[in-house]
Amino acid sequence: MSALVTLGEAMAVLAATRPGPLAPGAELRLAFAGAEATVAIGVSRLGHHASWIGRVGADSAGTMILDGLRGESVDVARARVDDTAPTGLMLRERRTPDHTRVTYYRRGLAGSRLSADDIDPELITRARVLHVTGITPALGAAPRAAVRRAVDLARTAGVTVSLDLNYRARLWTRQEASAELSDLVTRADIVFAGPEEAALVVPEADPATMARALLLLGPREAVLKLGARGALAATDSGEALQDIVPVTPVDPIGAGDAFVAGYLAGLLDGAPLAGRLRLAATCGAFAVASPGDWEGLPRRAELDLLHGDDVTR
Repeated sequence: MSALVTLGEAMAVLAATRPGPLAPGAELRLAFAGAEATVAIGVSRLGHHASWIGRVGADSAGTMILDGLRGESVDVARARVDDTAPTGLMLRERRTPDHTRVTYYRRGLAGSRLSADDIDPELITRARVLHVTGITPALGAAPRAAVRRAVDLARTAGVTVSLDLNYRARLWTRQEASAELSDLVTRADIVFAGPEEAALVVPEADPATMARALLLLGPREAVLKLGARGALAATDSGEALQDIVPVTPVDPIGAGDAFVAGYLAGLLDGAPLAGRLRLAATCGAFAVASPGDWEGLPRRAELDLLHGDDVTR
């Protein structure tokens, strides 16, 4: 039985290692990424069994992704290798030291072909948490149907449904996203969002007001990721605030998914709200302190590292 099940797209990544335009001779680092895969890895590193459902191509990139997830003890038994479409690709260009530009090659490729038929009912109904994001339904009708089926199965079985709005403007309009995500929010138990994402489904206001407005739609927990201002979580019992854990940032990409992984691991630990937020902030700090989406995610034994001396001997 998996403590957490998630589904979505994973892609190969070619990321520039130095600032400047992509040009002949530019140094690139090969990796893989995907919001849901990052959450699965983060939860797994913190000691909970995680499963990922998705599609990759019958190619070297797909093999790299599945082997990488297996190496992180993420169950990929329900992932499919699609021999009719290649694995998607992401190019990351550090155009300046402070600005990263991302280009996706995903339309019609393996990850965007996820469908309701790929969802294993037994895997979903035996989990403790199902985690979905707003990225997957934005990929097309078939992935949208896969998310809806997974959520329906989880709700019927009493499995906690976690939703990260994760709005991607290049995939759909705010109007399209608002309609779909508003429906998913009403069926989720925990909702994660940045303020701009939350504004897709509730009126724009201060973070506490937006969090309470999200609760009125049905979730029992609403967590707003506030970037450098930390995070705020609201439940029917009250609110909790969390400052960021200070680190020297190296790569901001993946911080939000790392935050979610920490929060859900805390939930699976049985930690109180404040403890879940603290673990989430710690995981986010580890993520931004290392290159890559998930490579810097902490293991359980490392969690005190950011709160101790600069040098551990």
